[in-house]
Amino acid sequence: MAEIDSPQSPESQIKPSTISFSIWPPTQRTRDAVINRLIESLSTPSILSKRYGTLPQDEASDAARRIEEEAFVAAGSTANGNDDGIEILEVYSKEISKRMIETVKSRSAPAAESEVESKALEAPAVAEESSTGEVESVETEP
Repeated sequence: MAEIDSPQSPESQIKPSTISFSIWPPTQRTRDAVINRLIESLSTPSILSKRYGTLPQDEASDAARRIEEEAFVAAGSTANGNDDGIEILEVYSKEISKRMIETVKSRSAPAAESEVESKALEAPAVAEESSTGEVESVETEP
């Protein structure tokens, strides 16, 4: 058997490479996945929709793209050169959540107001005689 002249093993000859790992900015593929998840969250039954209702697919798509873009810009403005992206990604995630809630709340507020108004219009007025003998109009619940 031949002896190996080299005192170093093959593992010690491998030089460590410098690997840079950064999670910000996200790839377009990741951003598209976020948008698709937002569309699903806004347009299908969920805990969120039980409280605020769902959006039609086209409206959810527009809102999702706007939410993601605004969150991306807001998070990107907090970036600094010493960061690996984790803090920026956290800002991005929080901005998306905040904007999604704002969107469904703002959409449900006018809907709730119009529902109250329509119920008031549907309620029939009933004339009642008061103790003084005057006739008063009283609205009843349907």
